[in-house]
Amino acid sequence: MNAKARAYVALMKLRVVELLLITTVPAMMLAKRGMPSVWLIVVTLVAGTLSAGSANTINCYVDRDIDQVMGRTRKRPLVRATVTPTEALVFGILLGIVSTLMFGLLVNWPSALLSLGAISFYVFVYTLGLKRRTPSNIVIGGAAGCFPVLIGWSAVTGSLSWSAALLFAIVFFWTPPHFWALAMKFRDDYAAAGIPMLPVVASPETVTRRILFYAYGMVAVSLALAPVAHTGWFYLASAIAVGGWFLVEAHRIVRRTARGEDPRAMHLFHMSITYLTLLFTAIAIVAVV
Repeated sequence: MNAKARAYVALMKLRVVELLLITTVPAMMLAKRGMPSVWLIVVTLVAGTLSAGSANTINCYVDRDIDQVMGRTRKRPLVRATVTPTEALVFGILLGIVSTLMFGLLVNWPSALLSLGAISFYVFVYTLGLKRRTPSNIVIGGAAGCFPVLIGWSAVTGSLSWSAALLFAIVFFWTPPHFWALAMKFRDDYAAAGIPMLPVVASPETVTRRILFYAYGMVAVSLALAPVAHTGWFYLASAIAVGGWFLVEAHRIVRRTARGEDPRAMHLFHMSITYLTLLFTAIAIVAVV
């Protein structure tokens, strides 16, 4: 029973969910211009975790054939037959139903619809529609990972705004550099599975130039948030500092690749997580100060 329970938790990919939740609470705080109630934060985080877990579980169900080919996914529950495909699919659907009802009944229905939209986008647009067909899969499909900021904003206000749209855009531009850096490291895995991730179908030079392009877009949008959301000098200074830090490393990965050196892609991958954490921490600070 313990092994079965651990398998169900593993299907939810909670380590990925943690990253999504990092952006949710600061978005709620900025929408509130202060600290929302503890009850609202807890319900939003729990429902958001179940929502992301639903999408991830169904993703594991759909991708169980390629997960057994890729080295970094061979230990997933469906590959090891710890749970059956039917059990995984039912579990994923139930998580989606529970999360949607939690949002609708305990938060508000706009947030519930956004949560359901995020699950549907990740499953039908990214996993079923784009992932195995186009190198643009993570650019378009990665938008599913941007929904938590919209859900957090909507949980507080019941609506959306231009500030929420810019928060969405920050995560949207952040996703390709973050994921392509990981895909560079595991290029052979994706190639063996027949997944046309950009590092599989394009040269390293092309990939790193694309990373740099999206990094500049990410920083530009983060700076645009300051006047639109009236975040003040502390956020602006923080966005310039962490954005400049990220751009320096993005230029370095381009130069290393051009010289035929190890691009140190995983260094950029880990940096991207730190960047997003620091940026949204600054948003949280200015929201309550």
